[in-house]
Amino acid sequence: MIQLSAGDLLRSAAAAGTPAGLAATAVMAAGDLVSDDIILAVLKDRMAQPDVRTGIIPDGFPRTDGQAAALDTGLSRAGQKVTAAIRRDVDDTAMVDRASVRYACATCGGGCDDTVNCHDTVKQPAAAGACDKCGGTNFARRADDTAETLRARLQACHAQTAPLITVYGRRGVLERIDAMGPIAEIGRPLPTIVARIAA
Repeated sequence: MIQLSAGDLLRSAAAAGTPAGLAATAVMAAGDLVSDDIILAVLKDRMAQPDVRTGIIPDGFPRTDGQAAALDTGLSRAGQKVTAAIRRDVDDTAMVDRASVRYACATCGGGCDDTVNCHDTVKQPAAAGACDKCGGTNFARRADDTAETLRARLQACHAQTAPLITVYGRRGVLERIDAMGPIAEIGRPLPTIVARIAA
């Protein structure tokens, strides 16, 4: 399955100068959540590509009732459906602390090991100052990864996603993971979830 990160798709669309990308730029810079119309336009373009036919792992999507309904419609047309919704429970203060100190290679977009992001305290490049993927030495932080912007995004996210927790819970597809512990602990339930989906 292909992982589709809503944030990455929006940033790519913004960099490419697409209409939806340009519309999203100012919204993201202000720390607000992008409207359903914009995110759906970007996702529709991406989901039309052939590599997503075997299934997708949406990351950061859906966040609203409208997005969830559109996702259901799109998946139904492809003969698919939502088989799991994973909620990672994290304290807001910890979330801001984690995200505001992440960075990535400005050359290839890579990070440390097989992940996208490096982190000031818990995950740095194997060779100091050099990207693990391409060896580049120019790193950058996302413009919207400031503590103030992150807090605003979290407040908006909580308000809009709360109903989805109920919806996916009623469908019996909601999985909750305590994401406050060490990485190995956080990842421990995932094989069980994947096995259930594949069954």
